[in-house]
Amino acid sequence: MRAIGVHEFGGPEKLEILDLPEPHPGAGEVRVRVQAATVNPTDTGLRSGGYGDRPGDRSGPYVPGMDAAGIVDEVGPDVDRVEVGDRVAAIVLPTGPHGGAYADQVVVPAASVVRLPDAIGPVPGSTLLMNALTARLALDEMALSPGRTVAVTGAAGAFGGYVVQLAVADGLRVVADASEADEELVRGLGAHEVVRRGDDVAQRIRQLAPEGVDGLADGSVQTDQLLAAIKDGGAMATIRGWSGPSERGISVHPIMVFGAAGRTDLLERLRDQAADGTLTLRVATVLPAEQAPEAHRRLEAGGVRGRIVLDFS
Repeated sequence: MRAIGVHEFGGPEKLEILDLPEPHPGAGEVRVRVQAATVNPTDTGLRSGGYGDRPGDRSGPYVPGMDAAGIVDEVGPDVDRVEVGDRVAAIVLPTGPHGGAYADQVVVPAASVVRLPDAIGPVPGSTLLMNALTARLALDEMALSPGRTVAVTGAAGAFGGYVVQLAVADGLRVVADASEADEELVRGLGAHEVVRRGDDVAQRIRQLAPEGVDGLADGSVQTDQLLAAIKDGGAMATIRGWSGPSERGISVHPIMVFGAAGRTDLLERLRDQAADGTLTLRVATVLPAEQAPEAHRRLEAGGVRGRIVLDFS
């Protein structure tokens, strides 16, 4: 079976085509014939060795990828949610026993896949689950009631964009950041107010919310630089494991999507919100799977809007 991965951690050039044994599902698992796999920052983190000890007991080679879409082609025992032939999107754990999504076939728990509606093809469908689930978890952890104000940094990115759209759907007032070039994009996602991004974004947010915002989703990974934007006793959701220290009673919620990959209820809700237009599936470009090194270079260079998708069809 063809896969794309690394034998040793390093730069994009370490990615290579691998010939791995064909996997088969066990109890509660399904196998997906991958048609598309999305390239995310978590993938470049795994490739470079940034996961530290999270590969656990697995030995190399290491296959990145947390987002895939394709067709179920084998079903293990005790699975009744999906069947062979179903078009699905899957959230994949590259540090798990079967490796990541950059492969012709991936085995995942049935709880981690959702059927795709006819209107959503495999390329856009592959961009949904990991980032949207992270955004959903961030909002759920902050637990803001309708009418409250949430700030979103990195709002033009995949995570930030989903936070904006989910927060609007939750009835929250959204203050988001953007560069001048991205302002129209972020407003189009539904942000009520847009401030210029940068090192002083906390002060810009405070100008719109003098008492501070009730919550803040840190998609720009500015961590403690953003605390000044949040009101006393407010909340902050972070995506790279940062947990403080904070100040003024602000609670910090590091969001780790790995532990929620089997939350079928959330995955199906997100799928439905993509189907009804609440969530926008944004594809930056599609590259052949063999061009994964180039995809990683482009992502790490920055400025990608939407997601780069690898074609495994």
